Amino acid sequence: MINYYGKQRQFKLNLAAFGLFLIFVFNVNNNSAQKNFVSEADVKFENEAYFTAIDLYKKGEVKEKDIREKGRINFQLAECYRYSVEPAQAQTYYQRAIKLKFQEENQEIFLLLADVLKEQGEYQSALENINKFLELNPEDKKASDALVSCKKAIEWKENPTKHMIQNEILINSDHYDFAPTWGDKKHNILIFASAREGSTGDGIDARTGESFMDLWSTTRDNNGKWSEPQLLPNSINTKDNEGPAVMSKKGDKIFFTRCPREKKINLGCEIFEAEKKGNSWTQAEKIQLKPEGADTLSCGHPAINSTMRFMIFSADFPGGYGGKDLWISEYDKREDSWMSPTNLGSSVNTDGDEMFPYLAEDNSLYFSSDGYVGLGGLDVFKAENTGDKTWGDPVNLQWPINSPEHDFGIIFERGTDKRGYITSSREDLGGKGKDDLYNFNLPEIQFSLSVFVSNKETNEQIPGVTIKVTGIDTSTAGGIVSEYVQTTDGEGKAIFEEISKGKRYILKEMIYEIEVEKDSFLVARNQISTINEENSKRFLEEVYLIPIVDESGEAAIIDFPEVQYALDKAELLVDENVNSEDSLDFLYTTLTDNPNIVIELQAHTDCRGSDKYNKKLSQRRAQSCVDYLISKGIPKERMVPVGYGEDRPRMEGLECGSIDRLSTKEEQEAAHQKNRRTQFIVLSTDYSPGLDE
Repeated sequence: MINYYGKQRQFKLNLAAFGLFLIFVFNVNNNSAQKNFVSEADVKFENEAYFTAIDLYKKGEVKEKDIREKGRINFQLAECYRYSVEPAQAQTYYQRAIKLKFQEENQEIFLLLADVLKEQGEYQSALENINKFLELNPEDKKASDALVSCKKAIEWKENPTKHMIQNEILINSDHYDFAPTWGDKKHNILIFASAREGSTGDGIDARTGESFMDLWSTTRDNNGKWSEPQLLPNSINTKDNEGPAVMSKKGDKIFFTRCPREKKINLGCEIFEAEKKGNSWTQAEKIQLKPEGADTLSCGHPAINSTMRFMIFSADFPGGYGGKDLWISEYDKREDSWMSPTNLGSSVNTDGDEMFPYLAEDNSLYFSSDGYVGLGGLDVFKAENTGDKTWGDPVNLQWPINSPEHDFGIIFERGTDKRGYITSSREDLGGKGKDDLYNFNLPEIQFSLSVFVSNKETNEQIPGVTIKVTGIDTSTAGGIVSEYVQTTDGEGKAIFEEISKGKRYILKEMIYEIEVEKDSFLVARNQISTINEENSKRFLEEVYLIPIVDESGEAAIIDFPEVQYALDKAELLVDENVNSEDSLDFLYTTLTDNPNIVIELQAHTDCRGSDKYNKKLSQRRAQSCVDYLISKGIPKERMVPVGYGEDRPRMEGLECGSIDRLSTKEEQEAAHQKNRRTQFIVLSTDYSPGLDE
């Protein structure tokens, strides 16, 4: 990120003392060539000509003999690289300055080193250097905040948002490409700043070592492909740096940053305006926003609300909180001019830099800052609109929208905050060089439901099953908001995925009741929930339908969880180990899910004891089950209790004679247990409430 309209000087040496120190060094060494290199480099640095200053400092450093001055030169080299957004190079020279004990002159070198380490994602090393500074300055708030910021950055990287980030290869060059803005109402034209070859300004910018910046545009075709970028006309682009811009909603005006140059005069940047007439632009004119006599100060990065009622921009005007702040100016229609700007205040601005503002369709304010807890360099923040020209506390957009490096200049596609473009100096996603433009997309969380239906007895898939899916929104009165019906295909499958393009069956924050029904089977019900689901998901529901008739057409005997009774008693066994009422709850659910069936509830005993006694015992046990279900609200007319005693062994081989021939007591007891069971069959499927038995 090139902060080409001026830097924030975070740490300054005592210049008066430093000047005396230089005089002393120069007198001792009596080396005029050395003096010229370093002093000229210092002047270039003060004028933000970092590219030129780097070469001069390096020439001077080679000849320097004094260790203290050598340390200072390495520190200055590091600062040049830091402002040029080359953190790896800055790290090298900060570390060299520390080896030369420059920290004795300026302890804050540890924080600066931590900053560039953080920009490279080296959070643990950054923490070590912050702690070194805190050992010397335990009460320093800025260092404490930096410590928190590092720890938070680690947390955010470990828990990323779901955004997908992709380099715009067709737009980017090997040079600086940054600060996109929409160039038309349909959002098919993108305007951005670039230092690529072919710029209007000739020569090399001493600040960046590249061509001067111009505004370029590219157009998106129906396939979403961007065209070869083209220069905006000379009425907008000049030999100077042109940068971040914004269009009026109608597309008839452009507001942009321009940084005029004059020899030996440090002029700050300004905001200019041009009007579109047909297919051409009028000559750009300066908007007077600077305070009187503040020619060397800078303002830029304009953002306009949809009605052009006010403009938010970044500036280093007096009365700010440090570095660059966000300011606001209202448009006076009567005077056809912009009013004196006011600072957005401490709820937005910090003692760092706040830049690159963007107003979304809902008037939420997005901007970049290095003054808040962040991942490194500039991070993008969102402040929600809370009233007329007021915004709430900024929130970091976290990783991967933000990275350890500089991230800024965010814009969104029409009608969404899920897709858009951003500038970043990151290198982990195939950046082509310097700052690049990236598109981002927050994929919509999507759900689908696949239901597979099989016969519980045969495990065969069942075609032609009716599946009804009912959507319930628990936050609304009435609840039911959708109902969809499908039948299973030849493989016993039904898929609820996409109704039509952009419309889906299964939505977020909903409960879905699934009812599975087919003649000659018991109805089955299930439920899924998307409430609090944070990732896309395909719900797979395997449903096994219980047949109510067997292959011969007779009523099928249906098992359910074992019901146990006290020894020789009919009461349902409920103690600390067994709860037979829970077992009967399965049958209760079956009866409520199938409100039209009438069942015969069958109780069976083993063959020990007399046949007459077993018949009576099993009848009482069947009645106990029915009584429990009646207590739960099932009409008695729907249940016929029948005790079969020992007459119907579960299967061949479980007759009394066969059991007696088993070799061990354990085997015999297990066989008797199989015969002691409670089952049911469906007698009819046409019960109607209110009819007598």
